[in-house]
Amino acid sequence: MLENIKCKIKQNRFLFEELVKRDFTKKYKRTVLGMLWSILGPLMTLGVMALVFTQFFGRNMEHYIIYLFCGNLLYSYFKESTGTGMTALYDNSGIFSKVNVPKYMFLISKNVSSLINFGINIIVLFIFCIIDGVPFTWKFIFLLYPIGCLVVFNLGMGLILSALYLMFRDMKYLYDIFTLLLMYLSAIFYSIDAYSQEVQYLFYLNPIYVYIHYFRKIVLEGAIPRLSFHLLAAAYALIALLIGAVIYKKKNYKFLYYI
Repeated sequence: MLENIKCKIKQNRFLFEELVKRDFTKKYKRTVLGMLWSILGPLMTLGVMALVFTQFFGRNMEHYIIYLFCGNLLYSYFKESTGTGMTALYDNSGIFSKVNVPKYMFLISKNVSSLINFGINIIVLFIFCIIDGVPFTWKFIFLLYPIGCLVVFNLGMGLILSALYLMFRDMKYLYDIFTLLLMYLSAIFYSIDAYSQEVQYLFYLNPIYVYIHYFRKIVLEGAIPRLSFHLLAAAYALIALLIGAVIYKKKNYKFLYYI
């Protein structure tokens, strides 16, 4: 299946590249600062969260700003990638209804655009780490693992959401509520250490928390999570992608009826 997708993208390489460029630049069209908002937006959000939550949760936590930055960085990437992915098919229905191109290409282009933003902000995170005195170790290379899992997870969720959004426009409003709830359940600005062991285990039912926790483990503790944690992170990504692929395959020929 992956080989088939690669082949299709190569065949439509020019269109795919133009879609990525359009998706990335369209976000900042007619703004004074342009792509600088890729950095300023997350930094302003981080500043507000740090101002509000430091007094409540960060008093006794070392490198709290980095802790907060890691959580907000991964959550924001998930929200942007899946949020734009959800409307990818609907927004581009005028193209695939007239030209025979793989519909998942529109979704992948949205993911690539979000990934570019994410990459820019990781560089900013590393700068903050240097300023805050967080030591860099060779274990930082393992950050590629949760990032890779999150990319696959976002793609799977995008396949699911984009199909559902074509059939039910209410999904956008429901998803806004869901992502707000998810933010509070992902321990972005607080630590779960205050909870009992049983409650802490419940957090691992949340894939976003799993990826955030892995990321923080590497950056703040310089430790590599145990093997079972790697398997859990990969399982969430593969399950989401599998469900998304199945839904896409079953509903693909019906998409034109819903636009």
